[in-house]
Amino acid sequence: MLDATTRSGGTATATPPAAATELASTPLPTGRPALAGPAAVPAAPPRWARALLSPWFRLSLLVALLAGAAGCVLAFEPQRLLSDGWPAQLNGAAAAVVFAVAYGLCTVAFVPRPLLNLAAGALFGSQLGLGAAIAGTVLGAGVSFGLGRVLGQDALRPLLRARFLKAADGQLSRHGFRSMLAVRLFPGIPFAAANYCAAISRMSWPSFLLATGLGSIPNTAAYVVAGARASTPTSPVFLVAMGFIAVPGLIGAVVAWRKRHHLRGR
Repeated sequence: MLDATTRSGGTATATPPAAATELASTPLPTGRPALAGPAAVPAAPPRWARALLSPWFRLSLLVALLAGAAGCVLAFEPQRLLSDGWPAQLNGAAAAVVFAVAYGLCTVAFVPRPLLNLAAGALFGSQLGLGAAIAGTVLGAGVSFGLGRVLGQDALRPLLRARFLKAADGQLSRHGFRSMLAVRLFPGIPFAAANYCAAISRMSWPSFLLATGLGSIPNTAAYVVAGARASTPTSPVFLVAMGFIAVPGLIGAVVAWRKRHHLRGR
């Protein structure tokens, strides 16, 4: 039985079945490139991964880290440095470096900076103590700023709806260096609160760190000198240091009172 025939000049020619199958399966040229298949769609991350990356999970992690740090401070009581002194095996510049690192970590855990500054002066004297205290201040502020920026900014920025919060955020975002410099010069604003408020804003890292380092010098120096001269509380140097502690706080309170309308957005 013939599967296909062709006629040429009245003569019938049979085409074998295999050849007919091959001809039927050969695509005809169309002059157009073959259409590519659909692009591969990347698989969506699993639900647990989305939960771990969510802003609110990161904010919860930040709260847990800060609570754990505060618990460690309560357990180890770093304020004992003022009464027990620095370990005898650590001295000189190496001891100041270790103290600066410990200072920074303690500020992240909400240890009051005045206490740490007094300890720096009592342990290392005015000059070396001031260097260690400023280094620790910048380190602790940078760690707090980084934690707030990475773990808290995405969750908290949508909550800045009150007029006061919007005004403060706009001031920090547009005039980061001078705003943070003013905050550091006047000690009325808590150190940790300023760090995390700046992290939630759009202030840049260099502006924050530079303003923190420069603005913290006067108040830190006053506490360090007071700590170094605590054994002679009636000396002129100690009394001048105490005056530098009290006067900026008073000036900061007056400026904040006069600028309260601007912070409310009026």
